[in-house]
Amino acid sequence: MEKIAVIKTGGKQYLVQEGDILSIEKIEGEKGDKISLKDVLLFVDSKQKKTAIGQPTLKVSVDAEIISQFKGKKISVIKYKPKTRYFKKQGHRQLCTEIKIIKILEEKALKAKKK
Repeated sequence: MEKIAVIKTGGKQYLVQEGDILSIEKIEGEKGDKISLKDVLLFVDSKQKKTAIGQPTLKVSVDAEIISQFKGKKISVIKYKPKTRYFKKQGHRQLCTEIKIIKILEEKALKAKKK
């Protein structure tokens, strides 16, 4: 457990480290595409004993690879009003993306990468 980050995507927050596989809300891209997640709220490097908390975000980047695009589990939405004979049932399947975290780059590494 060297580097840990809390990222924000799709209105949700995820605790990630290198090598993690997680499913998030849909991100545009094809299978095998590389993406960079810039909304990093917290960064911890246990090797160098360093912790940074964003206000609201940090200059840290999380590189990931898209594994697959899929639809999530179906949920039922039911609207019901008694005594008026009103009943409506709908289903919804959220579009999701499965990603694998490749690397967490901190500020110094980002500066070196740009040069």
